[in-house]
Parts: sequence; C-alpha cells; structure tokens
Amino acid sequence: MADPFDAGAGGILRQPKAVWATAGASVVAFMGIGLVDPILPSIAQGLDATASQVSLLFTSYFLITAVAMLLTGFVSSRIGGRRTLLLGLTFVVVFAGLAGTSGSVGELVGFRAGWGLGNALFVSTALAVIVGAAAGGSAAAILLYESALGLGMACGPLLGAVLGNVSWRYPFFGTATLMAIGFLCITAFLKEQPKPARKTSLLDPIRALGHGGLASAAASAFFYNYTFFTVLAFTPFVLNMTPYKSGAVFFAWGLLLAVFSVVVAPRLQQRFGSLKVLGGSLVLLAVDVLVLGYGDHTTAVVCTILSGAFIGVNNTVYTELALGVSDAPRPVASAGYNFVRWFAAAAAPYFAPKIEEWTDIHVPFVVAAVTALLGALVVVVRRSALTHEAEELETAHAAEDGVTVFAN
Repeated sequence: MADPFDAGAGGILRQPKAVWATAGASVVAFMGIGLVDPILPSIAQGLDATASQVSLLFTSYFLITAVAMLLTGFVSSRIGGRRTLLLGLTFVVVFAGLAGTSGSVGELVGFRAGWGLGNALFVSTALAVIVGAAAGGSAAAILLYESALGLGMACGPLLGAVLGNVSWRYPFFGTATLMAIGFLCITAFLKEQPKPARKTSLLDPIRALGHGGLASAAASAFFYNYTFFTVLAFTPFVLNMTPYKSGAVFFAWGLLLAVFSVVVAPRLQQRFGSLKVLGGSLVLLAVDVLVLGYGDHTTAVVCTILSGAFIGVNNTVYTELALGVSDAPRPVASAGYNFVRWFAAAAAPYFAPKIEEWTDIHVPFVVAAVTALLGALVVVVRRSALTHEAEELETAHAAEDGVTVFAN
C-alpha cells in the first residue's frame, strides 16, 4: 500500500490548490465546534445566563445539524458540491457574524442554529469534494480530511481563548472572517465537479437505517456522542478556568484527538480488529469520565485531556463502520448515521447541566460513563450485524467518490 504521506505525486503533500482550499476551510469549520468551549463561562457572565442556558449553544447547533443531515445529500445532488460548499460557508459567515452581535442568550442560541445549518452543508460535502479533486486516489485525501478535522478541533478552543480573553464576542467575528476567506479561496480554486448520476431524496438516509449493521453503528454512536459532548460542553463549567487556561486544556485535548484519530487508531485496528478496539476504547472512556467527575481539579484536567485519545480512536472506527457496513451509497449511509448520532450531541449539552441542578456535579459524569458503556454493549451484542458484508463492500466502496462524513 502506498504511503499517503509520501511527498511524491498523489501524496498528502502533493495536492491541487482546490484540495488545499477545501481542506483549509474544513479546518475552520471544525474549529467552530469547540470555539465556544473556553468562553462558555464568559458568555454566561456577559449575558447574565445560567450554565444550562449557555449550553443551548451546542444544543441548537447540533439539533439543526442532525436534521440537516437529511438535506445535505438532497441539496448537493441537485446543485453540485461546489455550490453546496459555498452555500454552507455563506450561512456560517452570516450567522457567526450575527452571533457576535447578540444582546441576549436567546439571540445567540438562535444564531448558532443558523450556523449549524451552514456547517452541516459545508462539512458534510467537504470530504466528497476533497476526494473528487485529489490526486493519487482517496487514501491521501481522506487522511488530509481527518487531519483537518483534528487540527480544527484542537485550534478551535485555542482561538476561542485568545480572542475570548478580550471579549466573548470576538471569537464569533473571527470565525466569520476566516470562513469568508475560505469562501474566496474555494471560489477561486475549486471548479465544479460532476453531479451524481442519481439524485438523493430526503428519505433515502432514513431508508438506509433499515440495514441492521448501519442501525447498530448509529445506535452505538448515539450513546457514545452523549459521552463525547458531555466532556466537550459541560466540562468547561466544572474546570472553571480562565479562557486562556481552558483553551490550553482543550487544545491539548484536541491534539490527542488528532494524533489518535489519524495515527494510532489505524495501527490498533490492524493489530486487534475494529470492534475490539472500539469496545475497549469505549470502556476506557467510561472509566476516564467517571474519574474526571469524582477527582480533584488536577485530576479533572488530566482526564479531560486524556479523553481526547479515546475520542480520537472512536471517531475513526465509527466512521469506517458507518461507511462500510451497509450496502447503501456512502453519502446516504453517512447521512442516516449522522442523523441519529447528532441528536445525542444536541441532548448532552442540555441535560448535563440540568442533571447537575437536579442532583450534584458528579452525576452528569456518571450518566456519561453509563452511555459510553451502553455504546460498548451495542457493539458486543450486535457484533455480527456490524461485521456483516463489511469485507465484501470494502472493495466496492473504495471505488466510490461520493464519500460524506461529518466531524466523525
């Protein structure tokens, strides 16, 4: 197998300008997910809001993202990948800019919802466009996309901390500016690609979930995502640090996520197999968040950073399962899978602070540990469905250019 890091023709470093433009914009798009992490307490203070109210920034964002999964294939199969990217970027620029002008937490939550729609349109199409425009096959292109995801998740909290230390509004204006630059780059360097031969309907992703393997992967990922976004959205309130310190913690978290997603996970899969790696990583994540919830402040910081390693491994394996386990086209399978799992990303930021209000600060992490274990249980119980036809479909899927995933 060719080394995707090879600097020769078709390697990850030898890609057309269109690929780099799309990948660069993808970094910024993924930055938007964790951008608000270090400034959540500052937003709460600035808008006189509670932790549960501010956490709705994640809930509105991912709730719209989940629903938009049914729309992205419908839109891109009709207007093409390039126009879909530009449409998504337009939404992000407008709503990220408006978010910075918010006068109340309600306005900010609403603008984040519009931002979520734009991000869904952009990110769900970006990998398909990168693969279609890349030189030397899909391996280097997919690795470049995964690297963009990891870099964005790592740099988002850092940018939020640097700009948010001046004002909580500045990270939103900064994102709007960066995405506007991405819009110009894609306009200049990316040519329109051929539209799919078959147009995707709104119900195709739902029908794809009729496949037992895909439904099992989505169900397991649903539980896992609840744990993931409890860490991402609720932990900043528990750590209660300055934007700079919180940004540094989540920058380290994002670096581990990137390294384990791109470098470590494939090696573990080759040695132990995907399902064993996924099940083991979910159990370790459950232990980690439980210790995070009951440890002292230093322990909480260490466990927050360490969770990035397990999340990185899980992201990679879940993506491969979702795209390889069913006989549906990759964009359709991915849309159905993401439609299910992003609902948990919307639920966790809302329920975690509510559970704390109803009980105490430890219980949200107990719930997160339980959901990680439930994800592992689904993997064990549905093992045969998750492996069914995967080997036979691997060759067929490798030849497809219509690959779509969202933020793993």
